[in-house]
Amino acid sequence: MEEMKVDAENTKQEAVAAVEEVSMADVKTLKKGDIVTGNVIKVEDNLVLVDIAYKFDGFVSLRDLSAVSVANAHDAVEVGQSITCKVISIDDAKQQLTLSKRAYEQETAWDRLQGLMDAGTIIESKVADIVKGGLVVDVGVRGFIPSSMVERHFVEDFTDYKGRKLRLKIKELDREKNKLILSQKDVLDQEFNAKKKERLAQFSVGEELDGTVQRLTDFGAFIDLGGIDGLVHVSEIAWQHVGKPADLLAEGQQVRVKILKIEPALEKVSLSIKAATPGPWEQAQNKFAPGDIVSGVVKRIVSFGCFVELAAGVEGLVHISQLAHRHVATPQEVVKEGQEVKAKVLEVSIGDKRISLSIKETEEAPERPERVERPERTSGDRSERGNRPQRQATEISPELQKQEMTLNLGERFGDQLRKFNK
Repeated sequence: MEEMKVDAENTKQEAVAAVEEVSMADVKTLKKGDIVTGNVIKVEDNLVLVDIAYKFDGFVSLRDLSAVSVANAHDAVEVGQSITCKVISIDDAKQQLTLSKRAYEQETAWDRLQGLMDAGTIIESKVADIVKGGLVVDVGVRGFIPSSMVERHFVEDFTDYKGRKLRLKIKELDREKNKLILSQKDVLDQEFNAKKKERLAQFSVGEELDGTVQRLTDFGAFIDLGGIDGLVHVSEIAWQHVGKPADLLAEGQQVRVKILKIEPALEKVSLSIKAATPGPWEQAQNKFAPGDIVSGVVKRIVSFGCFVELAAGVEGLVHISQLAHRHVATPQEVVKEGQEVKAKVLEVSIGDKRISLSIKETEEAPERPERVERPERTSGDRSERGNRPQRQATEISPELQKQEMTLNLGERFGDQLRKFNK
């Protein structure tokens, strides 16, 4: 019975030895400097345990997790993640296997990054840290993004950028100085220019569309047309004279514009706001009619009358004969530039851009002087006619005779003269 127990024990030990021999044969052999890949099985604050199918698990310290500084291992890896590391040291007696993810990535990163830079390839990486002057990312080596190369627009505060994934292009690479400069702005500019060309091809001269006032200058306004900025010259802002664009427009304002010119090679679009709105004469068609009494400002005086501005871009002519009820030698006798006057609309011709006005018809005509009755003549009067001076033939003075003749002619031929003046 005792012999059977001994035999059984020997058989068991032989079986265990055989199993261990087979297991040892399956376990990989490692040496310092080897490159291994394994799965993260545990993450602590300062280290990470990795199963690489060795006799015991390897560990990666916090400083060996990334090319950039990380405060906690959880910020760099997570359980179940597959990572590749370099063997730093092996101590089978103490069952210690030291690995470095950072060392492996740095050895291979420079060649890989050089290839990506040469090809102009876009890479993605999370922001690992925010430092003075920009952002830091881990792309196998420490990469720096200057603040001016993060966005197409100015960013004042980068606080919320940490952990954000960015699309980057390599701007500068210097392996000897361990220097790597990246830019997200280059990626955004490339996409913007591609969309700009596509959008520009869709425009056509004469097309009207809505835009947003993006920026104001002394010479005009830049309008955002959905990714493309077009220029409205100050002369194309309104039908009336505009001193400064800021007098009529504000940044962020929505406006309707018409495309005047497209220059694809220069990526320029010339726009007009006034061309997209009814002209002053088109508006005048419903604002002025014969018989209306209107107000305006004398803008210009000419030898044959004066021009009165009735609305922005609309002027009417007061002929010299329509300035006053009396005879007028020069318009300056009645009006002066800048004077506000009232006038009656005599005729409107929108097609010819002409409005005829009359100032005198808004004023009451002066009273006609009374006519002096002439005494009846007798035969004796006729006989004495030759003995009297000719100027005593009437008691009406020469000035009064002239005024009366003028009034009589005006009374007799006024309607015909008015039609002629039209």
